[in-house]
Amino acid sequence: MNHYKNYSDYIKEHFDYKVQKISINAGFTCPTRDGSIGVGGCTYCNNRSFNPDYCVSTTSVTKQLEEGKIFFRRKAKYAGLKFLAYFQAYTNTYGEFSRLKSLYEEALACEDVVGLVIGTRPDCVDDRLLDYFQELSKEKYVMIEYGVESTDDNTLKRINRGHDFACACKAIRDTASRGIQTGAHLILGLPGETPEMILKGADRMSELPIDIIKLHQLQIVRDTPMADEYAKNPDEFKLFSIEAYQQLLAEFVEHLRDDICIERFVSQTPKSILVAPDWGLKNYEFTDRLNKIFEERGTAQGKLKMLNAKC
Repeated sequence: MNHYKNYSDYIKEHFDYKVQKISINAGFTCPTRDGSIGVGGCTYCNNRSFNPDYCVSTTSVTKQLEEGKIFFRRKAKYAGLKFLAYFQAYTNTYGEFSRLKSLYEEALACEDVVGLVIGTRPDCVDDRLLDYFQELSKEKYVMIEYGVESTDDNTLKRINRGHDFACACKAIRDTASRGIQTGAHLILGLPGETPEMILKGADRMSELPIDIIKLHQLQIVRDTPMADEYAKNPDEFKLFSIEAYQQLLAEFVEHLRDDICIERFVSQTPKSILVAPDWGLKNYEFTDRLNKIFEERGTAQGKLKMLNAKC
């Protein structure tokens, strides 16, 4: 029994062959780093925590994709693997339109690249860019992933996001209304957030036209403002144990609309830069344990939505 809509199911809805995302660092920055709306970046963010070794901004998009293809084809157990170019590092719509268009189309010109996944901020898209993505999505797979991170404005201000939740809602609606696949990232357990606030976040995200959500537990990562905050005032942070986080996830999923794909539940940061919490579990081990909790609870994604609808 599937207790939630997973990424494998989602991919099968869109492709009749195997696809693999290849991360790209195209040399972007963020408006909270370059001084346009702030400095220092989001307090939790260190891009080294999720960038593969082949993602080097001094290397061309084409070369990064070719190196990624070699890496994944070496690991693949099947032939005919295709790829999605994942513009992941920093804000991948933050730049001049002509440069953005050139980078995206360079990626799509690479052999066996069948689509784009573009990670960005909700305050860094405009109608011209979304109209371009709309036209592109008629021929290629296009997913725009927004870093929402929290649905609470006080939290967003505390972590130096530089936008509010209303901004995220508008960007998501503007994207989805054009028929573009739309995703969102949330970090669970940010400073000041309670379990009740997090579950309310599931309800609020369910009201938005998203296709995919990625969930991340709060991790304290070296060389970030948040790591400095944690060192000075660790009692202000309520970091989850594995057991507490998984119980919260089970409730979160019950609140989440059942047609939203949950691409991930957990982040993995290299031990060399991870401060806390260090759970020591691989993703598949974490998911296996979480599925057992779903079974024990006799629950599934959207269960509370369905119960409320019947009342």
